[in-house]
Amino acid sequence: MSQYVCVRIPRMDDVDIGLFDYDRYNTLYFFILNADEQIYLRYGGRDGASQDTFLSLDSLELALRKGLELHQQYIEGKLARTPRPKPMSPRDFPLLVERTYAQSNCVECHLIGDFQNVHREKDGALDKITHMYRSPDLRTIGIYLDIPKGLVVKETKGPAAEAGMKPGDRITALNGTTVWTFGDLQYAYDKINRRARRVDLTVNRDGATLPLAVSLPERWWWTDIRFRQLTVDPRTYFDSRPLTDSEKRDNGLEKDGFASMVTHVDNFAQMMKSHDLHTGDIIYAVDGTQRDPDANTAELYIKLRKRAGDSVTLGVLRDGKSLEMPLKTYRMSFRK
Repeated sequence: MSQYVCVRIPRMDDVDIGLFDYDRYNTLYFFILNADEQIYLRYGGRDGASQDTFLSLDSLELALRKGLELHQQYIEGKLARTPRPKPMSPRDFPLLVERTYAQSNCVECHLIGDFQNVHREKDGALDKITHMYRSPDLRTIGIYLDIPKGLVVKETKGPAAEAGMKPGDRITALNGTTVWTFGDLQYAYDKINRRARRVDLTVNRDGATLPLAVSLPERWWWTDIRFRQLTVDPRTYFDSRPLTDSEKRDNGLEKDGFASMVTHVDNFAQMMKSHDLHTGDIIYAVDGTQRDPDANTAELYIKLRKRAGDSVTLGVLRDGKSLEMPLKTYRMSFRK
């Protein structure tokens, strides 16, 4: 640490967010860079469960040591300069200026991410799968890391195991981009086109470099986004699971539909009377629609296809009887 100048940025008022690009909903995020503003690597990243799932002092030490190594290579001319991204300011977003700068309020990281999405929605440029479902979970494709050891793989399952990845492998690149830390890896993974069906990973195994092509399953991009409190996310205040094929058949529902069973109803829904769903209800349609190419539950269909604040009509099976039920979604904005 004595070889670093440490800078803590508590507010983002005048930060170049074009250069310092990252998922704004990380609670803690480090850039390791030099005085020329060449970024060597990132340290940070999280999942829906916790802000520090992938953080540890051991892995931070590995990142700091790698940063010093890369800096020495840069000084010796062995590390190429990377082009600086186009500058961008939080002031480029009029709503952010109106509701924070003009009020002399702190420009916080999550506000930048939220107002970017609000402007995308206003401009018709919001791609919810890309812009709402940020930082997909690598465990969905079967990669479990030995967190204190950085990018060393602890366990593999599913697509990663089928591609040949093994415990002890160290991930070194994703789609040709070199990665040194989980922060690097998650950032690069988040940049993948959501319609992609494969990701190319490079691993180091016992000193040998091996390329691996990992298949991406349907909805590989899905992750729990509730902690983000996104303004553009229609809040439904219920959880559900997709029905199995046999459950759909038993209930006379379409095999490729998004019929789903309610597993939890939030107290907010009862308090605000936004809907009257019960645990065990089966939702088979939303505004008469029963199928969608991306959604496997009615809950996900609403999030992807409806605007926050919309009201919809659900087709519901309760105790074998079909009924129509109104549901009002909510638009969250209290964090502003």
